[in-house]
Amino acid sequence: MEAAESAFGGEVEDEDWEREQKILPAARALAAFDGDNPVGLAAAYQFDLTIPGGQLPCAGVTWVGVLPSHRRRGILRDFMRRQLDDVHAWGEPIAALWASEASIYGRFGYGAAAPGLAAKSDRSRFALRDDDGPAAAVRLIDAEEAFRLFPPVFEQVRTARAGMLTRSETWWKELRLADPKSWRRGASQKFYVVAERESAVEGYAMYRVKGEWEDGFPRGEVRVVEVFATSPAVERELWRFLHGVDLTVKVDAHSVDPASSLFLNVRDPRALGLRLGDALWLRLVDLDAALKARSYKPGESVVLEVRDELCPWNAGRYRVGDGPGRTEDPADLALDTADLASAYLGAFDLHRLVHAGRATELRDGAAEAATLLFRTDLPPYCPEVF
Repeated sequence: MEAAESAFGGEVEDEDWEREQKILPAARALAAFDGDNPVGLAAAYQFDLTIPGGQLPCAGVTWVGVLPSHRRRGILRDFMRRQLDDVHAWGEPIAALWASEASIYGRFGYGAAAPGLAAKSDRSRFALRDDDGPAAAVRLIDAEEAFRLFPPVFEQVRTARAGMLTRSETWWKELRLADPKSWRRGASQKFYVVAERESAVEGYAMYRVKGEWEDGFPRGEVRVVEVFATSPAVERELWRFLHGVDLTVKVDAHSVDPASSLFLNVRDPRALGLRLGDALWLRLVDLDAALKARSYKPGESVVLEVRDELCPWNAGRYRVGDGPGRTEDPADLALDTADLASAYLGAFDLHRLVHAGRATELRDGAAEAATLLFRTDLPPYCPEVF
């Protein structure tokens, strides 16, 4: 861990070590050594990932780093090859990660599969459209009550949304609700709020405040950790609350649901300062299992010819739609496993992949048919940076 953190220019605190011992089994980690000296690390948390129509075991790739003195020696590539073999042996059909550098992981079969939004909004320009007043009551609570009230809301959202990951009790306590000072980066303690209608909790938010003053005027910033609600109306109330925190001029949210109604429910969407990022990357480790587990919209089935250099057991033809699985039938579309990963959760349709030159249509109408099969009602979303 010290070697990996040094690769990021940081250091491991005692609390980091104690936390990782609880959530990351040593058997799910790979280390590289030069003699007796550790020079790199790659590891994988154990999650379930929500996919269209269900969920699958997922290896959450993390702690990937090689010391600057040992780069360009093939260590990272060896890590990725060995880790994919391990994930396959564990029976986890999918691996996922957040890339520190977006140029790295495409060559290992990962595809950008759940792009995310961030926002840095101007509080003075925030106003809701057609505003009839608050539709829910919002109140501050402590971390202990948050542990009791937040997980049911999260689970209701997670189970219906592709791209989201399970959270164990330990994950909630050690990561999502934890508040070590080293995570604050000059901001306040973490605040926890719930939104209720008729005494039922239907949403929550976590945030910090970074205080700032300039020439006698407050210039503080609300730093949003996460916002979840079971309805657009309650989500709206949470954003109203966050834009009403005193002594602040900005609301900075590193993760905004791309399907959020916020953009359509404010008078000035430009003032939200939305920006798009690659967010979650996905790797299809057991392609046959992944395609069979996913649901598809009704329509004409399509045969995909899939290339996979690092996981040769995946290469071949697969029917999607009715009776998904391996087939010897002629292919309708050809593409690399990384590009199929970008379509798997519904972020990118097959039309776009063909248009971008990432997939080849071998039969007229195949891209249209595949696009309809893979379509999802909402885009995937992953708020979990790991």
